Amino acid sequence: MQLCVVIQSKKRRIVLVHPTSGGCLTGEVISASKTTAVRHERDRPGELVHMDVKKIGRMTDGGGRRALGRQAANQNGQREHRVGYDYAHAVVDDHSRFAYCEIHPDERAHTVAAFFARAIRFFASRGVTVERLITDNALSYRNGNQLRELLAEHDIKHKFIRPHCPWQNGTVERFNRTLATEWAYQRVFTSNDRRAKTLAPWLSD
Repeated sequence: MQLCVVIQSKKRRIVLVHPTSGGCLTGEVISASKTTAVRHERDRPGELVHMDVKKIGRMTDGGGRRALGRQAANQNGQREHRVGYDYAHAVVDDHSRFAYCEIHPDERAHTVAAFFARAIRFFASRGVTVERLITDNALSYRNGNQLRELLAEHDIKHKFIRPHCPWQNGTVERFNRTLATEWAYQRVFTSNDRRAKTLAPWLSD
């Protein structure tokens, strides 16, 4: 019997169609792109934390395109002089979804290690001991000696997601999207400093 394969784009599920049945879907799943339909959550705070970095476009003083409009922003130097990015480093607890976040000018290994050391102290001040860390495979996470030594000092196990599977670190990826839409680009700012000063109040809301 001949079978046709149909891809349902919304869920990216591949199902079977029997041509002799008038094209009705059987509902039988051949494969799926992801296997994370069930939301996971660790049993206690600190058992697992997720870490990642979100790049946020910088702006020249006076504001970027959102504040001035495209033409005025170009005249203000936004286009001619690349102003680069700020890097929002974030750690999110898997159980409580409680987040710690800082803005830095880079994502180098020493910056990552220093940031995570402060994150450990931040969670400890709230009675939470970090036991495991999961990250993607960025060089600053995988090859950074300072981070490796810090984790060994605090007896924290480090787990890496599979390459090209960012949803395995989905807890902090979701935080990054919220950070962008509800903080970084939610309102018009006229400078990076003004935007950075609103991060702590936003996190505490």
